Amino acid sequence: MRTALTSTRLERTLTELDHVRLTRLLQRQPAEPAVIGELLDVAQVVPSRAVGPDVVTMYSQVLLRDAADGTPSKITLCYPADAEPAAGFVSVLSPVGQALLGLQAGELARWTTPDGRTHAARIEALLFQPEASGDYTL
Repeated sequence: MRTALTSTRLERTLTELDHVRLTRLLQRQPAEPAVIGELLDVAQVVPSRAVGPDVVTMYSQVLLRDAADGTPSKITLCYPADAEPAAGFVSVLSPVGQALLGLQAGELARWTTPDGRTHAARIEALLFQPEASGDYTL
């Protein structure tokens, strides 16, 4: 049984490349969170050149605003091997990474941490998206 995604909507937009890479990642690491597998099952998959510039894709840098206290933060969504949370590089397999992938600027992402606390943050802006910059292979 899969855990329900904790975001404002289940439907997400993923690029073909992100979908393929994440599917392969889960095949190599089957013990990873089932939530990302659920997202891959239901996401709308589009060519990298067709994804909107406001959609959170892999290696997007996102400006978030905490829904509880308004604190801003910047994170870059990355693969587990590149994750450095202290430097703002957050794994797509983390609760916040799973909550953000495929959402759009303006949407509210919600997630639950491993210790059971719930969090929410609004995506204020995408400061960088590889596809919007013409990089379709990052």
